[in-house]
Amino acid sequence: MQSSTMALMAAKGEITPHIDFAVFADTQAEPTSVYDWLDYLEKEINKCPYPFPIYRVTKGNLTDDSLKIVYRKKTGLKSMRRLIPLFGIKPNGEVTAAIGRTCTADYKVAPILKEIRKRCGITHGQKEVTVTQWIGISYDEMQRMKLPINKWTQHRWVLVEKKMTRAHCKEWMKKNNYPEPPRSACYYCPFHSDSEWRRLRNEDPYHFQKAIDFDNKIRQMYKTEQKDMKMEVYLHSSCKPLSDIDFDSDEDKGQLGFDFQSECEGMCGL
Repeated sequence: MQSSTMALMAAKGEITPHIDFAVFADTQAEPTSVYDWLDYLEKEINKCPYPFPIYRVTKGNLTDDSLKIVYRKKTGLKSMRRLIPLFGIKPNGEVTAAIGRTCTADYKVAPILKEIRKRCGITHGQKEVTVTQWIGISYDEMQRMKLPINKWTQHRWVLVEKKMTRAHCKEWMKKNNYPEPPRSACYYCPFHSDSEWRRLRNEDPYHFQKAIDFDNKIRQMYKTEQKDMKMEVYLHSSCKPLSDIDFDSDEDKGQLGFDFQSECEGMCGL
């Protein structure tokens, strides 16, 4: 919602200066609706007075990579790559949250910065700021604002400047006769709230079933391959299989408070 609103506002000339390009980092785990929306968004931007290209980049398939087994020479043990924030039950019954997690840094931030470096001619060791990166965080998500990790770029949060919340973005899209964008997130993201799992189940049963299958598969592989970590892992903080959870309950069991608001990189869902 926020990134699409910002992009269309820029293409219409409602935000200045005019931008050169946008970058979408593809984890290859988004639902089909997101890729369909991106196709639509590109066409709509090209109809505007100040169009710009959207470059799609990817580090690889996050789903496949999350299920890869690596051999650790120091210990002689095989283990799973810890890319996504899983929940687990230790042998003593203790529940632990968000084991590891490099998915945003490796599959979102790094590919975007790599593309910016290439497009903007950033030199090795450059310290001069020559890039302004607009990030689609809205006024109600200010806690997600992060300083850049490189000295050659500066961040700008246009929606925050305009004090536009997600609700304001939704109103802007409707006022300008655009449909409501789908939410951008991996279909099995452990940051999903129960309401998001319920929406996925009701509106996209195909990807909800894929999430169930992924949940079962990664748990089974951790049991058989993760020899240095004795615990069962789950996508949901209740440490129950997705197929066994009542998402119609009045109680929202949503991920021990985890969501995009508290996501540490500030780049999920953008």
